[in-house]
Amino acid sequence: MSDNSPILLWYRRDLRLSDHPALSAAVQSGRPVIPVFIKDTTVDALGAAPKWRLGLGLGALADSLGEISGKLVLREGDALDVLQTLIKETGAGAVYWSRLYDPASLQRDSKIKETLCDQGVDAKSFGGHVMFEPWSVETKAGDCYKVYTPFWNNVKTRDVEPPLAAPSDLCAPEEWPASDALEGWGLGAAMDRGADVVHPFVCLGEKAAQSRLGAFMAHGVAGYKQNRDIPGTDGTSNLSENLSLGEISPHQCWHAGQRALHDGKQGAETFLKELVWREFAYHLMYHTPRMLTDNWREAWDAFPWNEDERRTEVTAWKQGRTGEPFVDAAMRELYVTGRMHNRGRMIVASYLTKHLMCHWRIGQKWFEHCLIDWDPASNAMGWQWAAGSGPDASPYFRVFNPETQLDKFDKNRDYASRWIAEGRANPHKDALAFFDAIPRSWPLSARDDYPEKIIALDEGRERALETYKGRNF
Repeated sequence: MSDNSPILLWYRRDLRLSDHPALSAAVQSGRPVIPVFIKDTTVDALGAAPKWRLGLGLGALADSLGEISGKLVLREGDALDVLQTLIKETGAGAVYWSRLYDPASLQRDSKIKETLCDQGVDAKSFGGHVMFEPWSVETKAGDCYKVYTPFWNNVKTRDVEPPLAAPSDLCAPEEWPASDALEGWGLGAAMDRGADVVHPFVCLGEKAAQSRLGAFMAHGVAGYKQNRDIPGTDGTSNLSENLSLGEISPHQCWHAGQRALHDGKQGAETFLKELVWREFAYHLMYHTPRMLTDNWREAWDAFPWNEDERRTEVTAWKQGRTGEPFVDAAMRELYVTGRMHNRGRMIVASYLTKHLMCHWRIGQKWFEHCLIDWDPASNAMGWQWAAGSGPDASPYFRVFNPETQLDKFDKNRDYASRWIAEGRANPHKDALAFFDAIPRSWPLSARDDYPEKIIALDEGRERALETYKGRNF
């Protein structure tokens, strides 16, 4: 291969130009760079909302690349086959990409790297999706951390690579390879009419993500520790949406948080801890990939959870019709915005796995379908934390009470009234939007009566505790 042969830059969940080690290395080589995204089985497997949001992100990335003389080449098929075809078409001598850590990506990428290297192609993977590589953080015994606080203590004083600047120009190939049309992929097909409802809540692309980070550091981070638990207040960074697709890097967020900490902004350390919680989830997924599909604590395999998602109480939970305002408001927020406040995530997860005694995989699967900020590690970690089956989990006997949680964190019912329309003379527009977003097969209307509780909270709690007492582990 010629030293001036093109480099294929394989984009995945790193849809940005700045702080992109693989892109920076390709640009610094002085060789032509051909950005490519491949619609393979990992993309096909995405749920409705994350697949739709990915399509929007790819469009934004293509626009950004166009501003620096680049293009985004779209191809569909097996990733190795597509890359080999592009190598033949372009004469590329190298393929660069950013590492991912879920088992499907690890298996795919390992095979691709080995095959391409055997064929004389320079195949290189780079960091960027996490701040600390999973193999770089270990206990004194040489094991991975299974509890968050010691993990935080290990990494909190480590140096995090400073963010890299975005390139101002891309060396283009003499001829660009053919590309699929993004709209032809139909990435938003499963969203149906819900796409129009969710779209106004999307913060799309790298520039918007940077603005979101800047605004939060200027106006939100100081009160983050207190406000992050109040679902009726815009008290969080909302950056999970952009982090999930790599429209912003954790390094950029970390250094912004560190500057805020040095400036004496009180909530900055809590923000940094939340970034490290994301890291913790990724490290655990890498070291114990069963976390994505099975109980992390294997003894919980014997626990008698309901696993039938066709049951009426599961349907009521999905539709936000449980009769518990905190649970229902959070589930409707999810359907209208594609996201859910973190306090809401804890409440709906506890309610499903404890009051309703349903398996956490039911909730995990539903979130995979509905979240525009879906992230494999964080989603699995959060559900197993709530259920008690995961690492550093909430104690199994801790059962959140949605009523008292609402009294504590939504005293004026700002959150509940924003998302629940039934029984209100003048419902909030977001509460009404829920009925525009839901599947046509759901026979629901804002004029319906608000539902009765599907289970008394004290009854559900006692049933859960009694079942926990009888477990054989």
